[in-house]
Amino acid sequence: MKIVTSLSFKGECRAAFEFYAEVLGGKITAALPYGDGPPDMPVPPHYKDWLMHCWLEVGDQAIMGADMDTQWAPNIDKPKNGFDVTFHTDDIEDGRRVYRALAEGGQVGMDFSETFWSPGYGSLTDRFGIPWMVNTIPSEGWTPGQA
Repeated sequence: MKIVTSLSFKGECRAAFEFYAEVLGGKITAALPYGDGPPDMPVPPHYKDWLMHCWLEVGDQAIMGADMDTQWAPNIDKPKNGFDVTFHTDDIEDGRRVYRALAEGGQVGMDFSETFWSPGYGSLTDRFGIPWMVNTIPSEGWTPGQA
């Protein structure tokens, strides 16, 4: 069983997933544009290259995505709300690297730093409007102030 987050974009799905694949070390295993849909599925020319389905494998995890317009997803232009994609690692330097890459061109919610539960945690909204949390899993016996 696998529960997968599906992210929606307005024409930036391919760019976002190529970026995520690079930052997270994953591999895009599917990228199906609307223009490759069934012949009886009418697609306006400006949507032909938008992705109706994209799948990114990262280790044993995955993220799914698609491009949507306001006709199909009326809230697509509004800020994403009520969820975060979360990256967990036990390596603080890997967490810091992923946080910095995702934050570039985006908006920082909380700088990557030590918290009472983690040697390194931060939150942000990336340049594609997707909210992220990056969390370092503490080693056994870790207590705040040891970092």
